[in-house]
Amino acid sequence: MESLGEKLKAARFEKGLNFDQISRETNISIRYLEALETENFSVFPGEPYVVGFLRNYGSYLDLDVQKVISLYRALRIQEQPIPVEQLLKNPPKLPGFIIPAAVIILVLGLGSWGVLSIIRNSRNNSSQNATSVRSPIEYIMEGNSLDRRLYRGDSVLVTVDNETYKLELYNLGEAVSIRTPGGVRNLDLGQEITVDLSSSGVPDLRIIVADFAKNRAEMGAQLHFIVIDSAVFTGADIEQNTTVAINTAVSTASSTTIIPGTVSAYPFTLQVSFQGYCMFRWEILNERDRRGTNQRYFQRAEQLDIPAQNGIRIWVSNAQAARFQIIGAGRTFPVDLGSPGEVVVADFRWVRDDENRFRLILMRLETGS
Repeated sequence: MESLGEKLKAARFEKGLNFDQISRETNISIRYLEALETENFSVFPGEPYVVGFLRNYGSYLDLDVQKVISLYRALRIQEQPIPVEQLLKNPPKLPGFIIPAAVIILVLGLGSWGVLSIIRNSRNNSSQNATSVRSPIEYIMEGNSLDRRLYRGDSVLVTVDNETYKLELYNLGEAVSIRTPGGVRNLDLGQEITVDLSSSGVPDLRIIVADFAKNRAEMGAQLHFIVIDSAVFTGADIEQNTTVAINTAVSTASSTTIIPGTVSAYPFTLQVSFQGYCMFRWEILNERDRRGTNQRYFQRAEQLDIPAQNGIRIWVSNAQAARFQIIGAGRTFPVDLGSPGEVVVADFRWVRDDENRFRLILMRLETGS
C-alpha cells in the first residue's frame, strides 16, 4: 500500500510544484511540508495541527482529503506499541487461581487510580488549560493587503489615513467571528464583507474567508484583508495623468458600463491583443504599491495582460490596432475602444451607483492640445 508521504510527494511531482511555491500559496511553512512528506510528525505541536495541515495540503494537491486523513490514521495505529504478551513466543503457563486473583487486584487498582485521577484533574484543570492555549499573535498589515491564517485571539492592525485600527478573530464556530471597531461581524467560507473602519460612511477594508472548517477552531481560518481606496466607491476625483504628455479631462457622457451591477468590486484583468503596430501606455489607478506609467511600442500578434484591483488608465495611438477585453470573475467582456487611427485615452474603473452596487465602466477622456 502506498504510504502517506509517498502519495503527497507523487502528487506534488506530478504538478511540478516545489516547497517554496506551495508554502507561499498555502501559508504552511516548508518545515512542516517536508515533515508531512517524510512522515516526521514529531515536529508538529500536536495532532490537530497535523490533521489540519494534511487537510489543507491534500486539498491544494487535489487529492481526496478523507483518504489522506485515513492514511494518516492508519499510520498512527501501526505506530502503537505491541503488547508484551504478543511478543513472547511461548508464554509460561500459570496456575488457574492466579488469573482470577490478578483480575480482581487489577480492577481494584484501576478503580483507586481512577478516583485519584479525577480528584487530581479537577484541581489542575485550569492550570493545564492555561498552558495548552496558544498565545494570540498581533499582525501588522504592511501595504494594501494581508493574507494570513489566524487563530482565535489573533489580531490585525490596519492603518487607514494615518489612523490604526485593530481587528480580532473573536471566535471560530459555525462561522468566523471578527471583532471590528463597529462590532462583531460573522462570515462563512468564501464570504466577503466590507468594513467602515473610520466611520466615514465609505468602506475602508475588504475581508474574505479563503479557508475555514466549521467548529474546528484548531484549524484556524485563512483570511484576506484588502484596503479599499475611496476613489473606487465614489467614481470621483480622477487623477490627472501628468506622466503622459497630453492633457485629459473627464467626459462623463462617454462612459460605458462593461460589467453591470455587482455586490462588490473585484480584481479584473485587461487583455490586449495587438493587430498592428501602435504605441501603448498604461497606468494602474489608486493602488499605492503599483503606481507609475508603462509605455511600449507593440507589434502585430503581441499580447498584454494588465491585472488591477481598482482601475486602469490607457493611451493608445490607434484604437483599431488592438483588441481589448476585460476578464473578471471567470467571465470575459469584449470592449470596443474606438475607430481606426483614433487616439484614445480612457479609464477602466469601478464606480458605485445610487443603488449601492458596483459597475466597471469604460470612461473616455477628452484629449487637449
